[in-house]
Amino acid sequence: MNTTVIKMIYKNKELLSLSGVKGEHIAGVKIKLIKKIPDERGTILHMVRSDEEIFSGFGEIYFSTIYPNVIKGWHIHEKMTLNYAVIDGMIKLVLYDDRINSATKGNLMEIYTGDDNYLLIMVPPNIWNGFKGMGEKKAIVANCASIPHDPNEISRKNPYDSDIPYNWELKNE
Repeated sequence: MNTTVIKMIYKNKELLSLSGVKGEHIAGVKIKLIKKIPDERGTILHMVRSDEEIFSGFGEIYFSTIYPNVIKGWHIHEKMTLNYAVIDGMIKLVLYDDRINSATKGNLMEIYTGDDNYLLIMVPPNIWNGFKGMGEKKAIVANCASIPHDPNEISRKNPYDSDIPYNWELKNE
């Protein structure tokens, strides 16, 4: 079993101490630093193994590309657990919890991930999520989803919908 899962991913305050993670913790979200193993032939990029605690089942894996400064979001899944890893480029992944009985209702998280911060982000069902391409090249986002895609269990909103209190503009912080 891969032992690189950071124990911090399960503790609210320490989760946000990871590089590239901002905002307030959302219950059920897990983040793991994942390995890149380079040699003279190229690089192996690990993502997820079925014997890891973070793994919640396999439905399908797909890849999505996103161009710089383009936003894909918002969307939410009723049943699907998402396992995102950015295998090329950089994105800003934003998560929003509006679950009625959630202890973290109203919390937002920003996670900067990709070439400069290679992470696996597990997003449980019923969390709004969207991402924006960062930098100057297209990014490739992998999702190892817990169930096969079902258009009946996904809902979408405009990235600028006022129901989600988030501003996608560049922040010079």
